[in-house]
Amino acid sequence: MNFSNKSNWNKRPQAAKEKAHGVARVISKRGFCSRSQAENLVREGHVSLRGKIVRDPDTPARENDEICVDGKPVKASEFVYFMMNKPRGYVTTASDEKGRRTVMDLFREQYAKMFPGKPVPHISPVGRLDTASEGLLLFTNDTQWADALLKTKEDKCVERALRTSSLGHDRVQHLGLERSESPKTRESRNPNVILSEASAKSKDPVTALHTKIYRVQVAGKSTAAELSQMEKGFNVPPRVFGESEEFMHAERAVLHSEGEKNCWLEITLSEGKNREIRRMLAHLGYEVLRLVRIKFCNFELGDLKQGEIKEIHLTKKSEQITV
Repeated sequence: MNFSNKSNWNKRPQAAKEKAHGVARVISKRGFCSRSQAENLVREGHVSLRGKIVRDPDTPARENDEICVDGKPVKASEFVYFMMNKPRGYVTTASDEKGRRTVMDLFREQYAKMFPGKPVPHISPVGRLDTASEGLLLFTNDTQWADALLKTKEDKCVERALRTSSLGHDRVQHLGLERSESPKTRESRNPNVILSEASAKSKDPVTALHTKIYRVQVAGKSTAAELSQMEKGFNVPPRVFGESEEFMHAERAVLHSEGEKNCWLEITLSEGKNREIRRMLAHLGYEVLRLVRIKFCNFELGDLKQGEIKEIHLTKKSEQITV
């Protein structure tokens, strides 16, 4: 490329800048509503793009395009971030067809207490916690940030590792991003990552950014061999008859405390498979009595009381946060 040619110099950045997305996605990214809600609004004829009604959610739109819902401009909302200590019995969804209490019901109640008279922002939970599960649940209207937290595929981790460390294949292997690493290597790596007070400062930034830590109470007492088996991984029967088995593993599984008839485990995951901990423990013959998430990426539950929310103030989205 001729860098002395100003038109050539600007051509590529300009093309990237003008990249279009479906109009429903753009509405969601502006924090107006969820993507599924935006899709319904478009199909029902409530949305205009550059002055014309559109009915296809995938109609190309750019970030700066004029978009209106029922004649009112959809402008980018201020991004907000919250954490909740989710109690047992709440469904992680915006609404429930069975009439069960949702985390959004609880969020609106708590928000009204924190900010009396202030309208509740459109906000959604980041990821999920089962109805019977408890603990740390994040909320935001920043869809790009939420998507980044939920990306746990190995190719994305490798890409980030190579980009941030500028190191080669050996470093990627050391970071534990390849399935070929031995359990011994994984065991020696994890304590430096999981037990660190500030995971964002860990020597293993990729793993630290994508781990979730749970305290799990089970009936009976797990053996060291069984916990080691969870770290090595094994195939778990499918939830739906006719589907194939799934390979599941824990990044780290240790005994936290024990009583006469039950014990507490601390289990770290780097994946997001459905009911992963419950299914692994059920396969080993254990009943889960309680399951509490205490950490998600760089976010820790701390002393937040059950059922309460706390606003999160970010420094940089790619770095450690303060709460």
